[in-house]
Amino acid sequence: MSLTLRQVRYFVATAEIGQISQAAIYLNISQSAVTTAIKELESTVGTLLFQRSVQGMTLTEAGRHFLNRAYVILRSVDDALNSPLPDIRASGVLRLVASYTVIGYFLPHHLQRLEHWHPDVTIEVHEQERTAIEQGLLEGRFDMAVVLTANLTHPDIVSETLFNSERRLWLPSHHPLCERSAVSLADVAKEPYILLTVDEAEQSAMRYWEQSHQQPNVRVRTSSVEAVRSMVANGSGVAILSDLVHRPWSLEGKRIETVTVTDAVTPMSVGLAWHRERDLSPAMQAFRTYFHDAFLAPQQISARR
Repeated sequence: MSLTLRQVRYFVATAEIGQISQAAIYLNISQSAVTTAIKELESTVGTLLFQRSVQGMTLTEAGRHFLNRAYVILRSVDDALNSPLPDIRASGVLRLVASYTVIGYFLPHHLQRLEHWHPDVTIEVHEQERTAIEQGLLEGRFDMAVVLTANLTHPDIVSETLFNSERRLWLPSHHPLCERSAVSLADVAKEPYILLTVDEAEQSAMRYWEQSHQQPNVRVRTSSVEAVRSMVANGSGVAILSDLVHRPWSLEGKRIETVTVTDAVTPMSVGLAWHRERDLSPAMQAFRTYFHDAFLAPQQISARR
């Protein structure tokens, strides 16, 4: 039996939502269609992708691995569908600014595609912190930004969120909390905590900690995502970070697991920003259209991606 795009889409929807009934509602199809597609997919790959329980569908280790591949498949299909027509040409210089997290974990892939699709657009890339990004947009030193939109504060900066990346608990392999499908912030508060500070991550984290009336047991504060990754993998503590920056292995080759947090933990929002009074140049419009097509098109299966 051959793998089909329909099976992959149904699998991703079920993996993200966690219940076949809700995935069927989201996909506007019957539950039996989702169930059949998943069984066919498991038969094709030769292993179980989900653990079934009364609480819903939880990914197995093989399921987690396949989910990453499924995202690549769906993104490749979207790339093909959303490629600009040959006669759509833009030219000029785009002075682009981005924050640390965006430029490190999101932007490079898209810059390469934009260079291929719009060879007459020269993109000058700058990395700045949020306050410098806002000031640069206001003063006209930058044309457009790719930022964590929830951090923006100035009323003259307009933004569009492209996607929200869920924040989950990072754990070392074999940690007792790995046995649970979800944990609360009260559970996390009992563990030594590695707190990321870059891109105002500490301020964002403390907002949802305070709303839950809990406090993290902070062991280390660091601006390095890789330091957090290594310390978590080595068992020095746990962390709550977004799926955007998650990788399943540390630099030392140790496994990092993720678990969903039941409390209201705000996701990381990534999007575009520019001066409210700025007229979009052809280069800016081409940049904006590219990201609209890639992330906001109706056929996009995953609202978080």
